[in-house]
Amino acid sequence: MAPPGQARPRAAGSVGSPRATNANGKIGLTLNHEKGATLPVDASCAFVPAAFRPAAWLPGAHAQTIAGRLLRRPHRMRLARVRVDTPDGDFLDLDVTAGTRAGRPLVLLLHGLEGSARRGYALNTCAALAEWGVGAIGLNFRGCSGEPNRLARSYHSGETGDLAFVLGWLQRNWAPSRIGIIGFSLGGNVLLKWLAEEADGAASRVRACVAVSVPCDLAECAARMEQSRMGRFYMRRFITSLIAKVEAKAARLEGIDLPRVRRARTFREFDDAATAPIHGFADARDYYARSSSGPLLGAVRVETLLVHAEDDPFLPASALPWDRIRSNPCLQPVVTEAGGHVGFIGGTPRNPHWWLEQQAALYLAQRLLPGPRSAR
Repeated sequence: MAPPGQARPRAAGSVGSPRATNANGKIGLTLNHEKGATLPVDASCAFVPAAFRPAAWLPGAHAQTIAGRLLRRPHRMRLARVRVDTPDGDFLDLDVTAGTRAGRPLVLLLHGLEGSARRGYALNTCAALAEWGVGAIGLNFRGCSGEPNRLARSYHSGETGDLAFVLGWLQRNWAPSRIGIIGFSLGGNVLLKWLAEEADGAASRVRACVAVSVPCDLAECAARMEQSRMGRFYMRRFITSLIAKVEAKAARLEGIDLPRVRRARTFREFDDAATAPIHGFADARDYYARSSSGPLLGAVRVETLLVHAEDDPFLPASALPWDRIRSNPCLQPVVTEAGGHVGFIGGTPRNPHWWLEQQAALYLAQRLLPGPRSAR
């Protein structure tokens, strides 16, 4: 049964979206231009999301994106902060939601660029999972928990070692019956890259994943954001925070040209001056090429829901690697016509509906909880 206030999920194939069959007989991407429709791409997938109807009072991608950041009031959940020491002498802070129990299904949450595990989208997802009886633990990337990390290195879009380390720690200390992972934006790229790198090894450790608004082509994302006024607005906000973190650790950063870092106005400039040299890349181009998850998607072996909006201002859905996505039966894309970047807000100003959190939690609960999926 569904929890109070939660509609029972519909069976696969119940959404009346038009679909097209390609030459191989597989279901291909056909965008439904009915207002607010969502599109499951592969008919064999058991999950069909509820239709997303974007809020009329938030027209356009930027309204959805900005409101997603400003209007998400984090669910008032009790959290326990757990600090885990890493093998290289640093630490990672985990936020454990109340009700999370050892030996039960568990979801690990990965936040976005300059976010944290206590952002609204993360805590709202934890609350939605809790309604299904699924525990959640948020991983704060290095330097994102409110306290600077100890080492010169920090986190970046392609850093998967910390994710692998935390998964091992969870298996030893929590022994979850099943593990799921959800990654938002940068966290989604980290997730997809790790899934591809580990391939069958990841499939033996993780049951299901969700990746939301993933900039899976970092070079393309950086270039597109330089080309628009709003893209430059978003970059300034991120880069101001990133520069402050570099300056706070200036004494530990040998060989970094701080004046050049301070002059950065785009992702490419900052990554050339800071991200690449701090983390062992030749330059921003090398960093983007080695850290983008898009070219690796064919190797993913874990059932994964890809949620993306056609109008995502960071990387539109049209720029996703559809050849690799369509050819991998483990990947189920759900594309909405609107929604912005980690937006997906419906409802009214007085009663907004957080479609993303509800659908992601439903997808993961169906796969992590015991019993037939149709009973969820």
